[in-house]
Amino acid sequence: MSQQPNPAADRVPVVKVVDLFCGAGGLAYGLKAAGLEIAAGVDLDPTCRHPFESNTAGHFEKASVSDLKCETVARWFEGADVRVLAGCAPCQPFSTYSQKRKTPDARWSLLRSFLALAVDLRPEIVTMENVRGLAAKPIWAEFVLGLKAAGYHVVWDEVSCEDFGVPQTRRRLVLIASILGPIEMPKRAVGAVPVTVRQAISALPKLKAGQTDPDDPLHTASKLSDVNMRRMKASKPGGTWRDWPEALRAACHLKKSGETYPSVYGRMEWDAAAPTMTTQCFGFGNGRFGHPEQDRAISLREAAIIQSFPAGYSFVEPKGRLTFAKVGMLIGNAVPPKLGQAIGEVIKSHVSSAQTC
Repeated sequence: MSQQPNPAADRVPVVKVVDLFCGAGGLAYGLKAAGLEIAAGVDLDPTCRHPFESNTAGHFEKASVSDLKCETVARWFEGADVRVLAGCAPCQPFSTYSQKRKTPDARWSLLRSFLALAVDLRPEIVTMENVRGLAAKPIWAEFVLGLKAAGYHVVWDEVSCEDFGVPQTRRRLVLIASILGPIEMPKRAVGAVPVTVRQAISALPKLKAGQTDPDDPLHTASKLSDVNMRRMKASKPGGTWRDWPEALRAACHLKKSGETYPSVYGRMEWDAAAPTMTTQCFGFGNGRFGHPEQDRAISLREAAIIQSFPAGYSFVEPKGRLTFAKVGMLIGNAVPPKLGQAIGEVIKSHVSSAQTC
């Protein structure tokens, strides 16, 4: 007797995502690109609403994760066959830029809130991305062991964003946990070649310092003082402020303590990856954020593209007020979408495999 078809087994499962600490939507956008449905994003910063909702089609909730009720998150997941609880808790307490902190930051409690929601809701998948320094903190072991105690199969590791098409030297900590069975980490595709700064941004219109592209308000470069313009012109791609005439060097760099900061006031190289984008990536003096050949710092749009956001990603409403500090923060704090997509593809493949078992 022939086997009867099973429509339920052939149906593609609905995989919905709730993104905690969603920011401008980098992680959610990447997960969506992998085929997952974005149900909601949560962040305390109201300026995240426009980029999150307009680019991911998910609902934005202005709230602290520590105040979220389990019932509220459960409602956002309604209609899902597989629920994904995702997020990237604020990384400042764990960043190498905050190494002078001697006591635990109050924001560490946000990871405990994330864990508590995961344990109470028991979504099929939990994923989290953060800075490498988090892995050395006791809170990380607490987070991992808490998920394992709740029945999750947990994998985590440090990954290079370059392996997934992000044109910058950014290394991050990624965790994926599943109650459906063992799950794998995202891996670099066979034959994948790292993307360079040239490939990422060379086609954008040229700008001068302080100028804005009339067709794209985000393609705007910060102004340079007279002395910084002279420093810019004296800078070489991949070089340091040590290439300048001594008269142009900042007073702090002439001190012994300043010799350990060679990567500020630097130009990027065309045929290499960019440095890690930070919240200050629009400023020439804040890192190696000088354009490879134009006498200016990279524009906000160029920074976003280097983060692997698509060229048309909207960060500010059409008539909204654009400020370097605010948009720079949204870009620098974002999870690179290409990394999010790699995580999403692992989740999608895992769900498919679990369904056929």
